[in-house]
Amino acid sequence: MEEYLSILILIVSFIILMGIGVPVAWALGFSSFLTLTVTIASVPSATTIAQRMGVGLDSFALLAIPFFILAGEIMNKGGIANRLINLAKAMTGKLPGGLLYVNVIAAMLFGAIAGSAAAAASAIGGILAPRMEKEGYPRELGAAVNITASTTGLIIPPSNVLIVYSLASGGVSIAALFIAGYIPGLLIGLFLMITAAIFIKKHNLKPGEPTSAKELGTKFLAAFPSLMLLVVVIGGIVVGVFTATEASAIAVVYTLVLSFIYGEIKLKNLPSILLKSSETTAIVMLLIATSMSMSWAMSSENIPQSISSALLSMSDNKFMILIMINLILLFVGTFMDMTPAVLIFTPIFLPAVVTLGIDPIHFGIMMVLNLCIGVCTPPVGSVLFVGVGVAKTSIAKVFFPLLPFFFAMLLGLLLITLIPELTLWLPSVFGL
Repeated sequence: MEEYLSILILIVSFIILMGIGVPVAWALGFSSFLTLTVTIASVPSATTIAQRMGVGLDSFALLAIPFFILAGEIMNKGGIANRLINLAKAMTGKLPGGLLYVNVIAAMLFGAIAGSAAAAASAIGGILAPRMEKEGYPRELGAAVNITASTTGLIIPPSNVLIVYSLASGGVSIAALFIAGYIPGLLIGLFLMITAAIFIKKHNLKPGEPTSAKELGTKFLAAFPSLMLLVVVIGGIVVGVFTATEASAIAVVYTLVLSFIYGEIKLKNLPSILLKSSETTAIVMLLIATSMSMSWAMSSENIPQSISSALLSMSDNKFMILIMINLILLFVGTFMDMTPAVLIFTPIFLPAVVTLGIDPIHFGIMMVLNLCIGVCTPPVGSVLFVGVGVAKTSIAKVFFPLLPFFFAMLLGLLLITLIPELTLWLPSVFGL
């Protein structure tokens, strides 16, 4: 009975705190404290939570997160987004409704380099929204494409969320997770482009300007140094030249030098860039610290074991278990940010899926892709708010245009869940 009391206190307290507007990080920490008081006195409980928060941040791998955040912020201000958009526009040529394809391709390229969906939605959407409005695109349709396409950067490496999953899972290879994200990320991008094509036909959007081979070559050469960051970072990790943490520091140096060469960033811009990156890092790290304290509190109360046993008692079919987990995570993702969701639910679900013989790499990509849908949905979808803001529209107006793109992402999630080879083939090729 005591174990069920712990689960009840944890869930109810967290829901109540979130419901009254307490920030997620504080809600996680306080509900963890209340859960521990079931078996431990209040003062030792508070001390334990503080200790676990400190221990949770004591990880070399976590150093990659502030560096990748800084690299993404430099890219956002350094003119890299413009060059990627110009390349994507040249690639789409004279296709009808080409700016929607440009949005998807540019978001995949920018998000993959910056590793941030919010940064991609802001940078790409901020540039393309005025162009789309000028050429007669429905504003809400452009916002819907931008919001959903921006999430592909959370799957295509380098991705901060995959680093967090590696930490929460107890050490799944970051290099393997990075390589595993390519095919699922590209698949989601393809599904979003197919969905966009349906709307292009429906709205009879006009063709773009034709692109000559010379112009395509020029745009590619302009974007080539930015694209090389992917080769340097991911290639270096896979070959073993440096770790993911060291790669993140190299990404900062590379993007900073590139932005200076482009002339888009001056020395006077660095303080504001560093301040913005520090603010984002502080928020992420506080979420990680309190999430780790909640994970420890749940383990102390045997909550993951109880939930795993309950799941395994329902079915011994691994795909049925994965579908049930997906449904739970789709619900959770609408109310919780990705970072705490990964840190809290990885230790809950991973033991059950490993027992069924499911590869932790496959599960990690599936989990992150699932939660990508949550950042596009109300009431707490961070990318949704950014995308709506840059498009100068409202959530109510963009909600229905978003639905077909949600279904496209759900179809991609289903395929990735049921076909593990989509995730595991590339890591096996590289021997990871």
